[in-house]
Amino acid sequence: MIKGLIITPPVLGRISIGKVVEKNGKRLPEKDDQFTITSQIHTKEGWVKHPLDEQLRAKAPNQKLRSIPVRMLFDDPELNLRAEYTLFDRQTGRPVCIGDGETCQRRTGNGVEQHPCPSPDLCPLAQGGQCKPYARLYVNLDEQDELGSFVLRTTGFNTIRTLTARLRYYHAAVNGLLSCLPLQLTLRGKSTSQSYGTPIYYVDLTLREGVSLQHAIIEAKQLQQEAQACGFQQELLDQVARQGYANAVFDRDEGEEGIDVVEEFYSEQSNEVPSIDQQQNIPEIQQIQQGLQHSVWVVN
Repeated sequence: MIKGLIITPPVLGRISIGKVVEKNGKRLPEKDDQFTITSQIHTKEGWVKHPLDEQLRAKAPNQKLRSIPVRMLFDDPELNLRAEYTLFDRQTGRPVCIGDGETCQRRTGNGVEQHPCPSPDLCPLAQGGQCKPYARLYVNLDEQDELGSFVLRTTGFNTIRTLTARLRYYHAAVNGLLSCLPLQLTLRGKSTSQSYGTPIYYVDLTLREGVSLQHAIIEAKQLQQEAQACGFQQELLDQVARQGYANAVFDRDEGEEGIDVVEEFYSEQSNEVPSIDQQQNIPEIQQIQQGLQHSVWVVN
């Protein structure tokens, strides 16, 4: 086994609610009011749609794909949804710093270093909106490949907060049998004072249409019993996935898609992310943390 190789769920395709378009010579993110399921193939015209997109769209009202039936791969909510504060290098698309609000791993000229993570509002490296929440949700769509996944990448705080809450609530409600629940991704819209009345869309995770929580719990228990009877070990699968995530000292699973994430992160900003050499001149976070240890970063 190659040491330091991060192992993530095998990805069969992507789920998005927008795309990157070129306007006036600039590549800008364009939001949408529906889901799109794509393959991993990218051409000059953009990402090639996955066959499941057409199949599900044909059953949707007005062919607007606003809900997708899914199952979780793992019982542990944090294995299905990986969320961190992330700062990307705009030129390469590679993450420069990844933190959880307590500690972070930062790529520097001396290698990967660990530092305190006081949250983006209090970190000198993150000033100007350079560092934002970034999450990846792995879900199973095609039960013919029960260990394959489709990934939804998001920098939206509403989506991250909603998915985190739903996963934890369902995990508790079914006594840990999260992977056995019949779920669906649902696109919701709302307006906020910051959006000036313009609808913004975020992703929610709910039970499938017509399924009550009581019925879902009964179905989850039955599915678990059937899986155990044939020898399937969900607990061991979660354990292997947890070890795979922790295998690398720094998350490098973005590959070429890091550029797409950067275009969404910094599309409205002109400030450059500091290079590794420039970071050497930034005061150490430890020097500014005195008096901030009890501060709380609040996002509405």
